Amino acid sequence: MYHVFKYKNYNYIYDVGSGSLHSCDQKTADYLAHGEGQNVDISYLSQTDIDAIAEDVRALEEQGLLNAPETTARPVKSGYVKALCIHICHDCNLRCRYCFADEGAYHAPREFMSEQTAKKAIDFLIANSGDRRVLEADFFGGEPLMCLDVIKNVVAYAREQGAKHGKKFLFTTTTNALLLDDDAIDFFNREMENVVLSIDGRREVHDAIRKTVNGRGSFDIVLQKIKKFVQSRGDKSYYVRGTFTAKNLDFSNDVIFLAEQGFDSISMEPVVTDIDDLAIKPEHLPAIKREYEALCEKYLEKWKKGEGFNFFHFNIDLEGGPCLSKRVSACGAGNEYFSVVPNGDIYPCHQFAGDPAFRMGNVYEGALNSRIREKFASSCLFTRSDCDKCFAKFICSGGCSANNYHFCGDIQKPYPITCEMMKKRIECGMHVLAVKKGMA
Repeated sequence: MYHVFKYKNYNYIYDVGSGSLHSCDQKTADYLAHGEGQNVDISYLSQTDIDAIAEDVRALEEQGLLNAPETTARPVKSGYVKALCIHICHDCNLRCRYCFADEGAYHAPREFMSEQTAKKAIDFLIANSGDRRVLEADFFGGEPLMCLDVIKNVVAYAREQGAKHGKKFLFTTTTNALLLDDDAIDFFNREMENVVLSIDGRREVHDAIRKTVNGRGSFDIVLQKIKKFVQSRGDKSYYVRGTFTAKNLDFSNDVIFLAEQGFDSISMEPVVTDIDDLAIKPEHLPAIKREYEALCEKYLEKWKKGEGFNFFHFNIDLEGGPCLSKRVSACGAGNEYFSVVPNGDIYPCHQFAGDPAFRMGNVYEGALNSRIREKFASSCLFTRSDCDKCFAKFICSGGCSANNYHFCGDIQKPYPITCEMMKKRIECGMHVLAVKKGMA
């Protein structure tokens, strides 16, 4: 299987089996697109044209770069736990309208995780990690910086216990940055492998959604604090993460705004919500696809001027990256990765937190619900039949199980709106790759 697509005046062929990307002329693109099943008129092609295209196709096939067999690699799923999302608190100092976590409360009373429970989560991770040497813990919320002292003590505990059991811990924190002071910055720079900082872009976009408890915009405070943090971060990892909604379908301007603040690691995610005036709907997809192309042009313009930055969704690595066995395995939620909420209950991931149908156990109990775990352990790219004919399947791995469930009622059924956005981002990312490699 291959995929033919056009980006502006460039024509590309992506071979799904080999992961090869080829640039081509219009005649070749039209002929192969017709063969792929696209509604393309090829009546203008002469027999000489077709013979020449067929010869090029044969040459690529002989090199294993076109119509290559697809992988039969089976998923890599050890059954050991490798990572936890630790909900250090279910409370927040912002009241963002689109928050999937009910403004930090997860549709339940606001509460904080005790230090004892957080340490018990670390014990659970170590005890269930098998022979894995490197373990990951992400401090999440709500807003984790409301519990910084607990986080500090738990990190110290994990380092101590990790040393005793031959484990190395990598920590991440996701924060809205409102409480990001010098003490927190120093701690993050010493202990956090990665830090994710939330800001949606331009002042008018950010402040329309991300308001404080008293209803005021948070932009001015957050922007300055994130700038200070990034300037102190050195070469350590971080991401500035924004969310776009139906209210700002011109989100390329928000990404560029963030880049011009000096942030060189940026992600801009489509909102996940059913709030009518914010939700992404099918009728928004044409505008969103155009906007990804607009962002692609702006991104490459900055790159050519030596002002490049890392935009998460344009990072397409067709030569390296995770092996195919891992790509077909999906994200590991519910089998190798879990979420722990303040009372110690365990869920497949943070987006299932609080749903009684997906409660898998408790860190004080130790055992996990085998039925739910098997449901996630057996799920992979090959069990998602809607992905069979999709060119993007070995890059996206079948989509987010939580989004699939919440929008389609089944972790195995990809959410079509997300699929369409993903495929467009991948095409843009492939064009970026082609430009950087001198193919376009």
